[in-house]
This record gives sequence, C-alpha cells and structure tokens, in this order.
Amino acid sequence: MEVFWAKGYEAAQLNDLTAAIGITPPSFYAAFGSKESAFREAVRLYVATAGSGPLRALDTSETAQQAIGAMLLASIDVALKAPQSNGCLLILGVMNCQPETGPLYDLLKGLRKETVERVHARLERGVADGDLPRTADIPTLADYYGAVMQAISMQARDGATRPELEALVRPSLAALPQTPAADAAASPN
Repeated sequence: MEVFWAKGYEAAQLNDLTAAIGITPPSFYAAFGSKESAFREAVRLYVATAGSGPLRALDTSETAQQAIGAMLLASIDVALKAPQSNGCLLILGVMNCQPETGPLYDLLKGLRKETVERVHARLERGVADGDLPRTADIPTLADYYGAVMQAISMQARDGATRPELEALVRPSLAALPQTPAADAAASPN
C-alpha cells in the first residue's frame, strides 16, 4: 500500500513492490496475480485503514458543521502522513490514466464519488437535524467539499505545511449556510 501511495500505480515498479514486502517476483505473482490486483488490494487496505479517518470523522461528529470541519482536518492528517509524496491514494494513485490503467482510474473515481455521496448524506442529515437551513444547496456543497478534499491532497503533494492546509478549513466552513437560529445566536445584541 505504501509503495502505491508514495509512487502511484504507474510509477510503482515490481522491484519496488517486492522489496517493500520482502518477496521475490514469482512469490509476488503467486500472492497477487498481477500488479493491478495488488493495487486493488492496496486500495481496499487504504480505505479500511489509513484513509478511513475523514469519513469516520464525518459520521461521528454531532453537527453538520463539526462533521465537515473534522472531515477536512482528518483529510489533512491523511495527506500529510502519506509516504514520500504526500496526498491521498484515492486522488493521486492513478494520475496519467493510460488506456491500460482506465479500470483502476474508474475504481478510484468511484471511491471518490462514494465520498461525495457520504458528504451529501451527512449534509442532508444536517438539514433534518436543523444544523443547516432547508434552503441549503446540498448537491453543490457535497461536490464542493469533495473538491476541497482533493485540493488538500494536491496542496500537500506540492509541499504545503499543516498550518497552510489548516488555513483552508475556516473559509471552507464559511460556505455552509447558517440556520436563522444560528445567525441570531452569532449576532451581537
């Protein structure tokens, strides 16, 4: 997983993969069948472990605003703990999308779409709970926060520091509309 995360699918070579897990090429093919299968397994492991923080934060926070903030901060954690290149495996794992890597690109694209769908569902829950106004443009907000997560990953890859990435969170949260009750509580008398 770490080799694919650091180098991406295209740049990860068989010798990188076998050295990382301490096996020979024949053993690699016996265990995984192909580089593509190994990548798919690495993605499953990533989703279940290193990459799980943002969605876990999204699901466990009390309000929609807290959930989005926690998700973005967890995205920063993931992006900065990536080996060597920084960023998110689901965003950076297949960049060049050669014809032979199309199915893997589609796999990662589908997982990114699932993330946006989870954000969408959490924002809808925020409306139902009264955290967000009923007039909130949930589809656009969900797409926006998916894009912010991708931006965090790309900025991390380009060398952004934690403070620089954390500075993106506050203006991102400002995109969430406030309920009239929240506006009244926030305004001075």
